Amino acid sequence: MSSAPPEGVGPRRGVIHDLGYRPYAGPRHGETHIARSLFVTGLRNAYGLGRSGRSKILPFLLLLFYVVPTLGIVVAMVLFDQRDLFAGYPALPGTVPLLSVFAAAQAPILFSHDLRYGSIVLYLARPLRASAYAATRWLSLVAALMVFLLTPMLLLYVGALLSDADVLSETGDLLAAVGMALLLAGMIASVAGLISAWSTRRGFAVVATIAVLLLGNGIVTAVQAIASDQGSDGVGVVAGLLAPFRLHSGLVNVWLDEGTRLTPPESALAQAAYLFAGLTFVVGGLALLVWRYRKVAGR
Repeated sequence: MSSAPPEGVGPRRGVIHDLGYRPYAGPRHGETHIARSLFVTGLRNAYGLGRSGRSKILPFLLLLFYVVPTLGIVVAMVLFDQRDLFAGYPALPGTVPLLSVFAAAQAPILFSHDLRYGSIVLYLARPLRASAYAATRWLSLVAALMVFLLTPMLLLYVGALLSDADVLSETGDLLAAVGMALLLAGMIASVAGLISAWSTRRGFAVVATIAVLLLGNGIVTAVQAIASDQGSDGVGVVAGLLAPFRLHSGLVNVWLDEGTRLTPPESALAQAAYLFAGLTFVVGGLALLVWRYRKVAGR
């Protein structure tokens, strides 16, 4: 059977259509720029910015619950000269439950979402390495937690200055509290990030994080209370090494002389152990996150 074209029709020829596509001619950014953009996006996503309106409700509602009592203290300090209501920057009411729920709810957005929907393979394509992805996500969560912690502190600082407090003394106290808050945020981010990085189900990650942070803190606090009542402060000091919030509280007790004194690490050796344990939570958690995402990238 002949494949020749019909009579009067010329041979078939290919046609090239110019659709107007042009190659990218702009600057090509490297890993640092990608990581910076990922960090900013992660921080925004933690507060629901750039997402649906419903996603903004929980983070800002928790932040509101955390700020309102502080505003009450500031008003009392400035208008009614109730300086005695100011118990210190780290001793803010509701820190443990509100920060635990915030971290539990927002960590899966940064760590679980990409694993569940497979978009992680796009992020881990070169030039972004798995270690850079893990560190950037962790830093985004730390920054989100610091925004949560620093907002009432700054309000208290302004209120203290308006009530004629000493500027140098208040600034020193604030900087010390910020340093302790940074340690707490690093520990919480490591715990919540690790749980979320090993789970593709957001609900499971939320429940597990709350159980580890909130219930774990309650158990350790109960052990410390019993140990203090029985005169076995050493047992309480050792128990405090197991929970990030109790680690933070113990160091705040002895270094800033604030908060409830429940079997604090008063000896130099105990303080060194608490600091080492806190840094282990931070560095060890970050290292495990890096290992986790390198493993994912190697599949």
